[in-house]
Amino acid sequence: METITNKTLEKLKYELVRDGIVAYETLEKAEELANVQRINIGQALINSGVLEEDTLLKFLESKLHIPYVNLEDYTPDPKCFKYISFPDARRYKIIPLFKIEDVLTVAMSDPLDLFAIDKIIETVECSIEPVISSENSIMKKIDEYYKVADTVDSISLETEEGETFDWTEELHSEEAGEEHIQHVIRAILKQAIIEGVHELNFEQVEEGLKVVFKQNGEVYDKGTIPAILNSTFVSKLKTLSSLDASVCEIPQLGKLVFKVENTMLIASVSSFPTIMGERISLKIYKPPQKLEKIIPDEKARSIISHALSAPGIILVCGSPLSGKTHIIYSLLMETVATGKNIMTIESIAKYELQGVNQCELNENIGFNMDKALRFVEFQSPDVIYLEGIKTRDAFEFLSELFYNDKVVLTEFMANNMTDLRQKLAFEDFQSFKSLVSCLIFIHSKDSIEVFDKTTLQKYLA
Repeated sequence: METITNKTLEKLKYELVRDGIVAYETLEKAEELANVQRINIGQALINSGVLEEDTLLKFLESKLHIPYVNLEDYTPDPKCFKYISFPDARRYKIIPLFKIEDVLTVAMSDPLDLFAIDKIIETVECSIEPVISSENSIMKKIDEYYKVADTVDSISLETEEGETFDWTEELHSEEAGEEHIQHVIRAILKQAIIEGVHELNFEQVEEGLKVVFKQNGEVYDKGTIPAILNSTFVSKLKTLSSLDASVCEIPQLGKLVFKVENTMLIASVSSFPTIMGERISLKIYKPPQKLEKIIPDEKARSIISHALSAPGIILVCGSPLSGKTHIIYSLLMETVATGKNIMTIESIAKYELQGVNQCELNENIGFNMDKALRFVEFQSPDVIYLEGIKTRDAFEFLSELFYNDKVVLTEFMANNMTDLRQKLAFEDFQSFKSLVSCLIFIHSKDSIEVFDKTTLQKYLA
């Protein structure tokens, strides 16, 4: 459990020694442990049993003269959530509690994070009064209570036995308005989740905006949003996804956060201009699970564990939306305990992984995959995940990472093992496939095959 961030403790760590709370030698060992495990000093002290969380927070309260608030039994004022967006709340580990006149009181895990405070002040245009709370309790409250314009309201999947759900009933349930549009978005997402659909598209047609579900390569027409609501619907969906609703001439990529029966889900949202208007595509990602839940076979997990411990390329394959990213995130979580420098280069971080340095590309400022590949090695990663490697140059770069003793994770699309074998038979892949130390092939949710280097080379020969 990460309690407080380094900015605060770095300033006050020697006060712990002067006040006789910890010995200097203990503090030094905690710093070494924190560096190795890539956690902060506070967590290192708590994990080693030297300090109780409550003791550390009360120490900070006395030194900073900032009140400590236990959030376990505290209910924030929902009206204040509009002042801090959901992404900022999670990024800065901060949650608004209440507002009196022009002063907003917020709970922070790091009250000396001046950048976070300045960022919030710019947004709310009022004074900020921080109180100290544990990071763990703040994150719990954010996930439990946040229902702001940056998220879609919590979705309940309760239906009567044998009852089907149709989002169009919500469309015709009341007069159109911004809140109604958000309810329609929620209803479409609910139907997608109930039907097990992970990709849905909104396509411009003469009648309006056609809602299309895609599953197992098949597309299903699920109705149309009337043309009169097109612009309002698209604008609301883009705003919820942190996209610029005023821009429609260029592609944009964003992220939609919503809760389904107490589970936070994330969807990547891609807008693309067409001659008929913007086409919007959503892909819903499930939260990562522990590897043993996805791959129960102990022998298969042993092959993966060995591959994660030595330089090589781990290739995760399957058809579109088969769960390749889901497994890769589980592999990254599996590696965190080693204390290695784990880095990712992704179009969008589907979930925040504690202990993983996740990097999102941003084409708007010229930070594309080519630039990321040129500079990432200066960060000395031990394990690196590269999303969507498709070009010959990118495959050559993967080979370079292997020769520099890196563990590399990436995915490759193949509908079945025959398809994979045919694709990797091309000359461009000859060098690359010889460096693959482990192949994970997703045939279905309940059928995942794992190959070690020897078995794979025989199969691909």
